[in-house]
Amino acid sequence: MKKSVLKVHPKDNVIVALSTLEKGSTIEFEGKTYFIQEAIQPKHKFYEEDMNPGDSVYMYGVLVGKIQVPVKGGSLMTTENLKHAADPFKYKSSNYTWTGPDVSAYKNRTFSGYHRADGRVGTANYWLFIPTVFCENRNLDVIKEALHNELGYAVTGKYKSYTHHLLQAYMKGEDISSFNLLPSDAPAVNRPFKNVDGIKFLNHQGGCGGTRQDSEVLGSLLAAYADHPNVGGITVLSLGCQHLQTNHFLKQVKDRNPHFNKPLYIFEQQQSQSEEQLIADAIRKTFEGLVEINQQERKPAGLEHLCIGVKCGGSDGFSGISANPAVGYCADMVVALGGKVLLAEFPELCGVEQELIDRSVSKEVAEKFIHLMTTYNNQALSVGSGFHMNPSPGNIKDGLITDAIKSAGAAKKGGTAPVADCLDYTEPATKPGLSLVCTPGNDVEATTGKAASGATLILFTTGLGTPTGNPVCPTIKVATNTPLATRMKDIIDIDCGPIVAGEKTIEEMGTDILEYCIKAASGEVIPKAVLLLQDDFIPWKRGVSL
Repeated sequence: MKKSVLKVHPKDNVIVALSTLEKGSTIEFEGKTYFIQEAIQPKHKFYEEDMNPGDSVYMYGVLVGKIQVPVKGGSLMTTENLKHAADPFKYKSSNYTWTGPDVSAYKNRTFSGYHRADGRVGTANYWLFIPTVFCENRNLDVIKEALHNELGYAVTGKYKSYTHHLLQAYMKGEDISSFNLLPSDAPAVNRPFKNVDGIKFLNHQGGCGGTRQDSEVLGSLLAAYADHPNVGGITVLSLGCQHLQTNHFLKQVKDRNPHFNKPLYIFEQQQSQSEEQLIADAIRKTFEGLVEINQQERKPAGLEHLCIGVKCGGSDGFSGISANPAVGYCADMVVALGGKVLLAEFPELCGVEQELIDRSVSKEVAEKFIHLMTTYNNQALSVGSGFHMNPSPGNIKDGLITDAIKSAGAAKKGGTAPVADCLDYTEPATKPGLSLVCTPGNDVEATTGKAASGATLILFTTGLGTPTGNPVCPTIKVATNTPLATRMKDIIDIDCGPIVAGEKTIEEMGTDILEYCIKAASGEVIPKAVLLLQDDFIPWKRGVSL
């Protein structure tokens, strides 16, 4: 029988509604009776008992806020009666012990990936276009249209056909108000390069202007993408006079990977005869490169070669109850198998810092995390913001009242494994296990940063629905609730609603997620974000971004 409420942790003094609780109703739960003071929608919380201003509120077993006005037991948690609060944190010696999940059934499992010369294994084989400066974005757009349409990578064909039919109807004087997109509008896909999963383009707004530090960070990011195991070859377009010079970019690539040996072609517009010649040469040389990387084929690889980034966006009150802990269980399985897991979004680790510090494998890792968190938050505070201002209106509307509540639920994506390493923005993940990666909470800035650190798949949980992806890292969308998965089935890959309904355990759902990851890593299933070309890419300038 489905429960109507849930208490997440024994220490909590708030209870989560799993279904609508009517005003004046009585709830019997764990031997106690609660009188509901006002209507409470699913995902929202009510207080266990009467509370006064200054009283501490706990959820997920941690401090998440302080009461602002007197409230009665059974009252709805709101932004008016609760404000963000979190416990201070510091390094202290810890004897954290971890018993990983049973992964004996997966010891001999493999996925079919692209083996790179440096020993890493990609889950895809992409050709990547990189502009060193925003001035080249238009040229990239022209090249993209040509290559995508002719080589079968475009997703706009059906919309072009639809627009053509609309135009024909309009010219005939027909009513187009009910003219619908038809399955027949979708053209047949013919990709001559069967082992090239896509041609990707990193349009951005940087490379010149701003500060030299901005260009330095951008160069490091672009070098990380060029070196990514899912990338088979690269075409670079440069203007010539920008801050981010091509020789410096190439140095950053070699500094990152001294054994870098992928085909890489550079075209500089200010040295070309014309824009037409530049574009034609870039297309021809890239075509030659596509022929070359098409010779690479998928081959079996152990699951220890997986590097999975975990991310949440458009979060709701069920995120920390269903999808995030299920992804966390999957993450623990990957760690137990010797793989890598990347947990980022530092503004969404606010309130759970001490737990992550205590799980760190060394004082060095813990202190690096403390330094990055403190510096980042202080920078936000200096401009009148702070991590406490992270929740969006959509988050709050769906039950995430304070940043600490959002963060405590968000951290569940990282599972319970020890923290093996802490990485600054664009630093590569080199150690097996769970690594913390410094990025903003912003969906695209975070996924951009995870891919830079080496994620070859991203598990992206959402409660409200977020249509985003990454150019080089297949992004798998995991819904927190079944209504969302049903309503937005064109962007959702996995539904964790059965956890809320009591039909599946977190462990069962986490195992299902790992199975999907193995298939996606092998190219056996294509995540919706990949099918829709949701290739979002936003570099972080290291300014204040939550």
